[in-house]
Amino acid sequence: MLQTVWVSSPESQALQESNSHHQDKKRCWKCRFVRTIIQHPCRRHAPKRSRKERMLRKIQICLCFCFVSGILYEISLLSSCVFSYLPMAQHYLTPEQVLNLGKSIIFLETTERLEPPPLVSCSVESAARTYQDRPIILFMRGLTNETALDMNTSYAAFSLLSSMKNVFIFPLQMETIFQETPLLQWYNQVVPEQEKNWVHVSSDASRLALIWKYGGIYMDTDVISIRPIPQESFLAAQKSRFSSNGIFGFPARHKFIWDCMENFVLKYNGNIWGNQGPFLMTRMLKTLCNLTDFQGTEDHSCQNISFLNPQRFYPIPYPAWSRYYQVWDKSPSFNHSYALHLWNFMNRNRKVVVAGSNTLAEKLYKTYCPTTYEDLIQNAKHRDLPGPEDIE
Repeated sequence: MLQTVWVSSPESQALQESNSHHQDKKRCWKCRFVRTIIQHPCRRHAPKRSRKERMLRKIQICLCFCFVSGILYEISLLSSCVFSYLPMAQHYLTPEQVLNLGKSIIFLETTERLEPPPLVSCSVESAARTYQDRPIILFMRGLTNETALDMNTSYAAFSLLSSMKNVFIFPLQMETIFQETPLLQWYNQVVPEQEKNWVHVSSDASRLALIWKYGGIYMDTDVISIRPIPQESFLAAQKSRFSSNGIFGFPARHKFIWDCMENFVLKYNGNIWGNQGPFLMTRMLKTLCNLTDFQGTEDHSCQNISFLNPQRFYPIPYPAWSRYYQVWDKSPSFNHSYALHLWNFMNRNRKVVVAGSNTLAEKLYKTYCPTTYEDLIQNAKHRDLPGPEDIE
């Protein structure tokens, strides 16, 4: 329905009243009447103009929604809650941009190897699943910006890891990492070809520099994550009064890590395995704390640094490392552990997870890195089976 309202000046109103009985006086438009249309909600009688207005309004709302969605998407690319692997071209995220998101989980591969073996893949995948709101970064010494774009098609493990939303794979560029740290002078003077333990020493140095600059958690590539670590500043006890450097975490610019880098250079001896690694962490911790034996499963704390019980990461000690590759009558629960170190350094016979073996390691793969298990372990078993063309 339409309602008509008449509005006039005083002079024309008097004229209207005197001639109201004359039908032909409807031409009072000449008296400067203004007709105002007020529309009531009735779609059947709505004029064409109103439909157009409604349509225009819908279009405007849609455009605004698309605009806002675009802004939110751009923001999400830099948030710590949404991650995706991007090939390492200049117009994509750089290592520094990802590290600056904060609280990264960092892995290092300091050999020239380009194909991550299943244990490395399992370590990275388990971290990605355990810390879904944090960037998981694998730095690879053998990777360059030129080869990065081809990795996802050349190697199964690389493709598997790069498809995970919060996993990033970058080249390990030590000279860049050591900038603005005490390690740069050492790196410029050392001759890698003459170093007996260069793969390990360079890894020891790189993890210190990265954690000092950006903060987060460092993990060896033979560590399987099973639940989040609640502490922010921590060292992992390998045994009573002895710290490992295979897992540790600190905020950026923490003084303890800076002191470790200075001691790394001051007491450098590349001929002694672990001198720049677990022995470094232990001697620096002893300068701050009076270390005592662990009783039960409690953690120790000193100078706001948590010294975590061996049960947290090393429930199976290194002399018994091969038990991971054995069949257990009853598998341990690891209820007091945050992650499990599989002692790959001790695995000189190169024991691996075999599909259907029912070993403890196989059960861990199935539970904490199921994609690695299915893609790299199960599929390898199927590839090894003879096909019809192989049967005579």
